[in-house]
Amino acid sequence: MLFQAQGETTAMVAAWHWFSTNSLWILMGSAAALAVLIYGRPRLLSRADRVKPASRGQRLHQACDTILATFIILVIGVIATAAIAITLEREGPQGIITPESISSWFMAHGLLVLVIVAIAYLLHRLLRTITPGLVKSSIVARGRGRKAREDLARRVQTLSSALTTIFGIVITIAAIFMILSEVGVDVTPLLATAGVAGIAVGLGAQSLIKDMIGGLFILMEDQYNKGDVVKVAGIAGLVEDVTLKRTVLRDLDGIVHSIPNGEITTASNYTKEYSRLHLDIPVAYGEDIDHCIAVINRVGEDMAKDPVWGPKLRSAPQSLGVNNFGSSGIDIKVLGDTKPMMQWDVMREFRRRIKRVFDQEGIEIPWPHVKLYHGDDKGTKTLCPVCQHSNAAGSLFCCQCGAALTQAREAPPQDTASDPPDSPPRV
Repeated sequence: MLFQAQGETTAMVAAWHWFSTNSLWILMGSAAALAVLIYGRPRLLSRADRVKPASRGQRLHQACDTILATFIILVIGVIATAAIAITLEREGPQGIITPESISSWFMAHGLLVLVIVAIAYLLHRLLRTITPGLVKSSIVARGRGRKAREDLARRVQTLSSALTTIFGIVITIAAIFMILSEVGVDVTPLLATAGVAGIAVGLGAQSLIKDMIGGLFILMEDQYNKGDVVKVAGIAGLVEDVTLKRTVLRDLDGIVHSIPNGEITTASNYTKEYSRLHLDIPVAYGEDIDHCIAVINRVGEDMAKDPVWGPKLRSAPQSLGVNNFGSSGIDIKVLGDTKPMMQWDVMREFRRRIKRVFDQEGIEIPWPHVKLYHGDDKGTKTLCPVCQHSNAAGSLFCCQCGAALTQAREAPPQDTASDPPDSPPRV
């Protein structure tokens, strides 16, 4: 038992010696882990809330919250232990155990550490408060304040979120280095190590750097913002989030796509400043084109005067004339400007009104059909008893009206030009 107790004591001493030797790196790693846990906790809990059914999502939310809180407490304990180990390693046991030494250290360094933490927190909160106003003023000052109110709000929200995140990271790193310098840690080797590590990471993570540069240009050039409907990397959907690293889209099926910004070569924005109604209305070849165009323009003007649909339009839908001679009908092109993201609702309502008015006016909307031609039949033909149309020999139904045909035949025309005037008729 005595040898076992001595072995356990030796192992604990060796573990503490290893912990004290690497306490600085443990402190830095624990601080980074704490920042990741605090930053990622709301995101993980929000994803847990989306789980269906709701009862299962609630249980998952509670379990994740408990696990994350436990990890945060453990990491804080490791940080405190590492700080004690650093102090013991530098000043010895007598410098930390006595209340006098603790009070002396707190008055000399602890108050300044608390001040640094408080200033960093207040500065971050201040930036979160004033950044939206500064971004909005900057956009208006550059002449972009004429854009739609909804578009301006999305632009301000996107840029404010990105800038707040960047400034928050800078403030946090600066505060950590100031605190380490205050507690007696030489930050010069850390800065040199961080520089070398940054070069190594930059060489090994070129795709990440490419994504961040692409995201920076997307935000600075105002290609799209949160709430826009865009098509990037061959995927169309609603923009739910834009960061320096990736763009998150949700398509019509509810599928969420996370696209690295480095893979985006072409961005098509369907809702930037305004949207457009663009339709081809088909009419039958037998209709009066001028009358059809007048009816289409009247429907667009009535829609612009409607109290429900008028505010969604920026200009009434108008016909531009004949666009194409189709296989079944003539296509008439219609254009009209709408507010952002309103073009799909307006097009559905416009089609509904066109169908109703065309039915009232007797205008035919064509559908694909084929007319068969059997060639020039020089033999006898079958007459339709209903419409008296001449059909090809052997036809069972009339190609004009569809009625069943009788066996009556048309006699072929008599060729009497070659007969003498007094000759008897041929048999």
